[in-house]
Amino acid sequence: MASKSFDLVVIGAGPGGYVAAIRAAQNGLNVAVVEREHLGGICLNWGCIPTKALLRSSEVFHLMHRAKEFGLSADKIDYDIDAVVARSRGVAKQLSGGVGHLLKKHKVTVVMGAATIPAKGKVAVKTDKGTEELTAKNIILATGARARELPGLEADGDLVWTYKHALQPPRMPKKLLVIGSGAIGIEFASFYNTLGADTTVVEVMDRVLPVEDAEVSAFAKKAFTKQGMKIMEKSMVKQLDRAKGKVTAHIEAGGKVQKLEFDTVISAVGIVGNVEGLGLDALGVKIDRTHVVTDAFCRTGVDGLYAIGDIAGAPWLAHKASHEGVMVADLIAGKHAHPVKPESIAGCTYCHPQVASVGYTEAKAKELGHDVKVGKFPFIGNGKAIALGEPEGFIKTVFDARTGELLGAHMIGAEVTELIQGYVVGRQLETTEEDLMHTVFPHPTLSEMMHEAVLDAYGAAIHF
Repeated sequence: MASKSFDLVVIGAGPGGYVAAIRAAQNGLNVAVVEREHLGGICLNWGCIPTKALLRSSEVFHLMHRAKEFGLSADKIDYDIDAVVARSRGVAKQLSGGVGHLLKKHKVTVVMGAATIPAKGKVAVKTDKGTEELTAKNIILATGARARELPGLEADGDLVWTYKHALQPPRMPKKLLVIGSGAIGIEFASFYNTLGADTTVVEVMDRVLPVEDAEVSAFAKKAFTKQGMKIMEKSMVKQLDRAKGKVTAHIEAGGKVQKLEFDTVISAVGIVGNVEGLGLDALGVKIDRTHVVTDAFCRTGVDGLYAIGDIAGAPWLAHKASHEGVMVADLIAGKHAHPVKPESIAGCTYCHPQVASVGYTEAKAKELGHDVKVGKFPFIGNGKAIALGEPEGFIKTVFDARTGELLGAHMIGAEVTELIQGYVVGRQLETTEEDLMHTVFPHPTLSEMMHEAVLDAYGAAIHF
């Protein structure tokens, strides 16, 4: 069979792959993208987007219960879980279709099937119609990752769920156990708890949202507990006994094991890279704990082979994957490309209250040897937050005391996932505390707290 020749073949059409393909096409390259399941990948179909749609429904449901506070009345407040899920799937479908349209518009060849790399510069795709051979000077691996499954805690889709089952639940859980309190675990805990599930979260580390600043974790725990969640830190699920309609979890904490009964378990204990079946070992690609080892420019060490996004390791974020895709597409086209700095990538968690951060935590900044100045400002001191009925939360900034460099910013509260970008831009432009202090923030907005948190680091906060 004659093979088709391209300048670039991208394996995987998630937020890393499809963006890399579009950028490469814009750069004048002849591009093919191979996808075995859905255009848009996990993010659009089973991750970022549908979870946000679910969480929006639970947020509106929560607000309906607060109608009286706003001088409104709402009776017989209820929800239909199937309709909530149907809306979420509709949103995902709309965006997935949009990706197909964008690839077509940029004249990217789409090949649906499972890819392997039999030799350098060659891609074999197993499609419905047989095997298709592609050759390319450059190949980008953008195969993403999947849920990690721990022995004995494997998902069955009935009693024990992964994120995929949780997005299309066979029923509404009554008593829910969530294993893992990273972004995925805590978002599902927040969603189901708001809709009335009796929710317990088990975290093996010493605090929830363990990658966040310690003060954010402490505030989040207090908020979740107030909402009725049970939070178990420094705890581990050792075993799940499955019976008809129920699971008994053996949870170890402080050397003691207690048995608790649930009707549903969601496992959110991390992810593993999709590195199998591609032929990477034979090519001499280095793999470390299911992730492809790359340099700062996503090069694998094998000539013409790059890896981007989740398969290339942390942080496991769609926006990191997209940015790496653009960088590699520019690199291949001979343009000047800038490596993506992990500490300049914001993380967002859409629980209630929302959490967002960029850069170093206070502890990490100190560990790296910085003498720090820290500023904080609470939502209760902000007019817009009070008008919105969202007075809980705070914004924290961490500066280098000597240079005034913004080392990190950490937020918890309403809409902080939208606010964080101000600090991200600031870090990208290498801003100092002085620049931020002299910036005029519009009133009344939540963004004013970002100004006040900077002022506070230097003892100059006005409204608190």
